[in-house]
Amino acid sequence: MNATNLPLGKNTDYPQNYAPELLCSIARRESREPLGIVEPLPFSGADIWNAWELTWLGPTGLPRVATARFEVPATSPNLVESKSLKLYLGSFAMTRFETPADVAGAIEADLSGQAGAPVAVTLNPEAAIAGPEGRNIDTLDVECTPGDVDAGLLAASNGDLVAETLNTHLLRSLCPVTGQPDIGSVVIRYAGPRIDAKALLGYIVSYRQHPDFHEACVERMFVDILERCRPDELTVFARYQRRGGIDINPFRTNAGATPEDRRLWRQ
Repeated sequence: MNATNLPLGKNTDYPQNYAPELLCSIARRESREPLGIVEPLPFSGADIWNAWELTWLGPTGLPRVATARFEVPATSPNLVESKSLKLYLGSFAMTRFETPADVAGAIEADLSGQAGAPVAVTLNPEAAIAGPEGRNIDTLDVECTPGDVDAGLLAASNGDLVAETLNTHLLRSLCPVTGQPDIGSVVIRYAGPRIDAKALLGYIVSYRQHPDFHEACVERMFVDILERCRPDELTVFARYQRRGGIDINPFRTNAGATPEDRRLWRQ
């Protein structure tokens, strides 16, 4: 990954007037090629970003505030780098816009240009606060040893077919640029041979010292579980805790359904 143009890990100014040039993109192929992910993609999905601290000036100079939801399709050639998005959204603070629709339109155009595909932008979405769906596996007795991601830990039954949803709050990975920890929860919904829940938990924990972006971690989980456990249907949905008022929530699926965007209690 060429990080020379990225603001991550660098001292930066915080412009307060609209500055779309702050946005930076990263080619998804940089993380997909080492995993053997090529076109056609083995999944569909999107990266859901929730921004909780968006503010700008109305036409009279009176401040306006909103929350915002961005949905970046997994088919886009690029992802948007998170610190650049934080700086970009901050640049709206002292800029006047006639209407909220003008704000949404500017963000949609700018993010779509960086992603290389249409990005859906919604201001003021209703966000339900809840726990993740499915059965939590965090209390299972699993012995974990330090190391990088180990897909060999995954296992599934040869004959027991089920449809179930499992979740864990023990997801932790590292920013590949700064080394800072990224903490989150992950939901695995599948149909097919029963996945060994202990083995799955050990596999998720093996990301604890793994340096990669949120989106790439979820794609690696998807391809590893699909290859090792052979489910007929699979959805992997991670909800990371926020930084700078933004949380990132990638999901990848071969089942076609879009998960409900419900803000978790940890977020």
